[in-house]
Parts: sequence; structure tokens; C-alpha cells
Amino acid sequence: MSELHAGRPVAVDIHGLGIRYDLRLTRRTTIKGSLVGMLRREHTGPTHFWALRHLDLRIHHGEAVGLIGPNGAGKSTLLLALAGILQPSEGSIAIDGSVSTLLTLGAGFDQELTGRDNIALAAAFLGIAHADMERLTPSIIEFADLGAFIDAPVKTYSMGMKSRLGFSIATSITPNILLLDEVLGTGDQVFRARSQARVRELIGRARVVVLVTHDLSYVTEFCGRAILLEKGRIIKDGDPAEVVDLYRKRVRESKLLAEADAERFVVEPIAPGR
Repeated sequence: MSELHAGRPVAVDIHGLGIRYDLRLTRRTTIKGSLVGMLRREHTGPTHFWALRHLDLRIHHGEAVGLIGPNGAGKSTLLLALAGILQPSEGSIAIDGSVSTLLTLGAGFDQELTGRDNIALAAAFLGIAHADMERLTPSIIEFADLGAFIDAPVKTYSMGMKSRLGFSIATSITPNILLLDEVLGTGDQVFRARSQARVRELIGRARVVVLVTHDLSYVTEFCGRAILLEKGRIIKDGDPAEVVDLYRKRVRESKLLAEADAERFVVEPIAPGR
């Protein structure tokens, strides 16, 4: 827990969280094949995978927390659980306040509708009153900086344009908790600077920001706290510089181990005539 925010109310309270994926749902098998397998008691390997396990975490209002770790560590799974998209397989999550998410660029947009229509659609999904969204719409459009494209179908947008619109919607409703997954590095240099300034503004108003990124410079420069995840568990939680240093050290060590293992299996070519 960050000592700086120790006196502030708890925004996210997680106890013993576990998220389990059923691997059988990813296999293409017929009903007949499944029944035959059951009757023969065939060993088909593990049937489930724990993306997160025994995770305890508290985040206080006013904190910007960076989640880092290798691919498959459970970072995005944790954000999906915080967003309510994934339900805990075990443990509990308590959220104090509204949650706004930007987890996948352009996710949730109706490609046939215009940008302006998608703003209204997002408001309906988020439960925002029509009058409130009408008041916010001009500032959302201005921040997204799409020009005349705001009245064009989203299917005509580039990925950067979708990113700008999604980010503008997600951050304009002043959520208590903002979840971002690899979005601060999108767009041109001007938009990146504006998006970072917008998130800093949210934190300044005692909001919570949870950021998943592979760009470690964002964590050390932007976040007041960092968490290193590996194999669904918290390895270190604390000062961003210290957490990032540990992560880099573990990455170097894993690369050295991989190189050593590769050298063990190098086969020397057989000279001609031998």
C-alpha cells in the first residue's frame, strides 16, 4: 500500500481473488468425441488454468497504479475482473465508485454508426442520463479531435481515431476508477501528451487509475505505485522504480536461462565426407 494515500478511502478491495479459465471450452470436440473420451477415461491433460490465484490487493482513492509483468502474467485478466467483465472463481472484489474502462481499442463501438452516435450508445451502456451526456458530448468531440469524421461511420476510422474517441469517452465521464490497457502510447505525440495530462487531472481529483503497459517508462514517470505480476500472483508491490528494476532483472535472468538451455542442444554440423 502506498503510504502517501494510506489515509484515503479504499477504492478497490480484493481478497483471495482467483480467476479460472476452463480449457475444455477452447477445444473443438464433438459431443460423440467427448463421450468416447469420458468412457475411455482418456487423460487429456489439465482441464483448467488459473490466470489469477490467491490475490490480495487494496487500492486507495488518488492512486495511479501500474501493472507490469510478462505476457500471461494475469494483468489484463485482473482489469477484466475489476471491470466486472469476469466474475471471480474464488475470493471477492469490492469496488467503491463508478468504473470506466478502455481495455481494447475500439471495443464496444458499433462500426456502422457514426462517432457521434457511438457517444450516445456508450452513454446508454454506462447508465449516464441523456441530459448529462448531451452536456458532455461537445467536450468529448473536441478532445477526440476527429473533425468532420465525428459524423462518419466508425468503420471508416483508423485505429488511432478509434483510440482517441474511446479514450475521450472513457475519461470524460469522470469515473471514480479508470482502467487502461496499453492505451497511453497510442496516437501521435500531441495526443499522447494530452491523454497523459487528462489522466493526471483525474488523479488530481482523487480518482483511481489502473494502467497495464509494457512501456516501463510510463510506470516510473506516471504512476505512484507499481505491481509486478507473474503467473497470476503478485511478486512485488511498491515504489515504481524498485518494481521496474526487479522486473528488468527477472527478464534478464530468464533470457540468460533460455540462452543456456539453447546452447545445451546445439548440434555441431557433420563435416562433408564423415
